[in-house]
Amino acid sequence: MKLLELYILRRSFQMFLVTLVPVLTIIWTIQVLGRINLVTDTGQSMGSFATLATFILPTIIPVVLPFAVVIGITQTLNAMNNDSEMAVIDAAGSPRMVLYRPVMMMAVGLAALSFLITNFVEPASRTSAREMVAEAYADLLSSVIEEKTFRSIEDGLYVQISERHSGRVLKGLFLVDYRDPNWDLIYYAREGSIDDSGTTLTMRDGEVHRKAKDGRISVVKFLSYAFDLSSMTESTGNATVYAGDRSLSFLINPDPTDKAFLASPGSFRAEFHRRMSDWMLPVVFALVSLVVAGSARSSRRARLHPMVSALIIAFAIRWLSFYVSNGAKNDASFVPLVYLVPIASALIAIFMLATNRQLKMPAFVSHAAGHWMNRAERRLTRVMAGTKGSDSR
Repeated sequence: MKLLELYILRRSFQMFLVTLVPVLTIIWTIQVLGRINLVTDTGQSMGSFATLATFILPTIIPVVLPFAVVIGITQTLNAMNNDSEMAVIDAAGSPRMVLYRPVMMMAVGLAALSFLITNFVEPASRTSAREMVAEAYADLLSSVIEEKTFRSIEDGLYVQISERHSGRVLKGLFLVDYRDPNWDLIYYAREGSIDDSGTTLTMRDGEVHRKAKDGRISVVKFLSYAFDLSSMTESTGNATVYAGDRSLSFLINPDPTDKAFLASPGSFRAEFHRRMSDWMLPVVFALVSLVVAGSARSSRRARLHPMVSALIIAFAIRWLSFYVSNGAKNDASFVPLVYLVPIASALIAIFMLATNRQLKMPAFVSHAAGHWMNRAERRLTRVMAGTKGSDSR
């Protein structure tokens, strides 16, 4: 690799890190603080809280990483243009690949990292985090909640225990669930117990009162009823497993007898194709950055700032990818679109780079922006002239 390419690669990667670390820290902090109730409500230690925070981190990196790529590359190229380095490179007769090669090398490496995290690290982290939360709520019911007192487990979910016995056995259970907007659920049970894995609360000899929105009330008596503590939703006794928690091997060849797969096969299909396409976004966004800011240009040219243009395009591509991925859950015809969006965006960017075309604003937008800028400049000039006249008097 040439010295100039190393220089561009180093600057781009440094700017990528400068962008990634603060944004990732902010989003990570928000996500972690949203789960602070794990400590305040369940009595867990700060070590457990730190472990949960570590499990959350891999779920955020694939989302933030592509945008850090587009910001880091665009900012680097724009700074080089402002320092006349782009003009010097062109004047020296260097081929455009001197600029493109280091940028794309970085993008491909980060795309590979995103693929590994999304398909191998993130599912395991999600599963570990859910198991940890399940154990925390199991401890909440079996050892933390005081007897004969109401306790809020989460918004819309309350529980009271009359007596607590050894072996995670609970007497006199009263549980209220207002989380479902269609039903108000009230559970009574003479006895309950939490399984060894801490994922299921089994209530015995009780009844559940269901009240619909129209006021209809139904009462169902049960000998045994299971409540899933891992997702804090009603369950048949098995912990709820989402498509995002599954390994790549399972998504490639799902078990046809798996209850979660049978309940929502579309979500597993959409999750597989999302994982197979999202890793391309760092490469696509790098190409967008090269189109927007990869050529020497005059600062006098009336146009949007390259960072604004690049981010608008990046957000549009990301939103479109998210839309078609969600559509694939209910309609298999959306599956080709999941791959078409990033591939078509990349091909358009490659075509513009190969033909040396530059991204330009539509004429009506440019004229409107110029008109408003001229009006603002004239008004500012009149205000300044009036201020100087008043000072002279």
